[in-house]
Amino acid sequence: MMKILAIDTACDETSAAVTDKTTILSNIIWSQASLHAKWGGILPSLAQREHIKRIDWVIKRALQKAKKQIQDIDAIAVTAGPCLAIAGQVGIEKAKELSSKYHKPLIAVNHLEGHILSSLATPKTNRVAAEISFPALGLVASGGHTDLALIEKIGTYKLLAKTSDDALGEALDKAARMLGLGYPGGAVLEKMAQGGKANSHPLPLPMSGREKEGFFSYSGLKTAMWKIVEAEKNKNQGSLSKTQIQNLACSFQNKAFEHLVKVVSNAINHQPLDLKDLLFGGGVSNNIEIRKRLRQMGKKYHLKIHLPYTKRLCGDNAAMIGVAAYFKAKRGEFEKNINQVERVPRLSLEENFPWAN
Repeated sequence: MMKILAIDTACDETSAAVTDKTTILSNIIWSQASLHAKWGGILPSLAQREHIKRIDWVIKRALQKAKKQIQDIDAIAVTAGPCLAIAGQVGIEKAKELSSKYHKPLIAVNHLEGHILSSLATPKTNRVAAEISFPALGLVASGGHTDLALIEKIGTYKLLAKTSDDALGEALDKAARMLGLGYPGGAVLEKMAQGGKANSHPLPLPMSGREKEGFFSYSGLKTAMWKIVEAEKNKNQGSLSKTQIQNLACSFQNKAFEHLVKVVSNAINHQPLDLKDLLFGGGVSNNIEIRKRLRQMGKKYHLKIHLPYTKRLCGDNAAMIGVAAYFKAKRGEFEKNINQVERVPRLSLEENFPWAN
């Protein structure tokens, strides 16, 4: 058995979870979204203060909900990167404190690996874990990252495409803000898009014809969206009707998702390997439209799309960190010196932590 107490403070959610292998016994998430909304984005110093304020409570609640005591835990896991630096440090310091105090081994986890492996998590019911054939593909679409990787085996990743400017989740949030839908706005944008027409506005397809370059790019689409929004406002005395908002939301989402599917499809076409599975995680994986489009793509390439079993595993959460930590534990990848564990804000999916090299 491998019961892990996992901690995640990578950005603006304070989270703790208890996992047993890939089974989620508890997953407590304290979101700061409403606090950051008035700033139109995440304020790092506020995130840090809120993590410090809430972290002991979420850990206590995670243990209570899992009906475990700290003595029942086999290891402590924590996100060490990529992360918002001063936010991630809060979780790291708490994990090191618990590891030292209770003599529990520590496992540092790559946050992006957590997102990719989130679809392997299982609930406490008798649900059977997904069977994955390797090599496979892993796709992360979140607020700060849009990455596609070849998973040679769990723990070994090769980037096939990555964010070149704005990530998909970030672009959706910014488009929502342009339309006056607030922050974070990805979910609201999705809801408004359901009532709109995808081709109502002539937005460009990002990097059309350049998919083989291996980049996800949304800055140009975002700029084009801003120009159209301003033009529409000027026609309507500075405001937008509900129909205009729905059409703009649908048009933006349509091109953003078309670009993502084209880049992923290009990567599949240029892989000489027999790929059967794609693991999809990150906040954007909760979007119904992108799920639909990826499944359609999957049928074309005989590729099964794997998604988290609950939307609470799509955004930032500690349960996915616990799942990733379990696979590291199976490989014996515990931290030999916990004092070396520090935040690595710009860690990529295919990198090791510097102290592990």
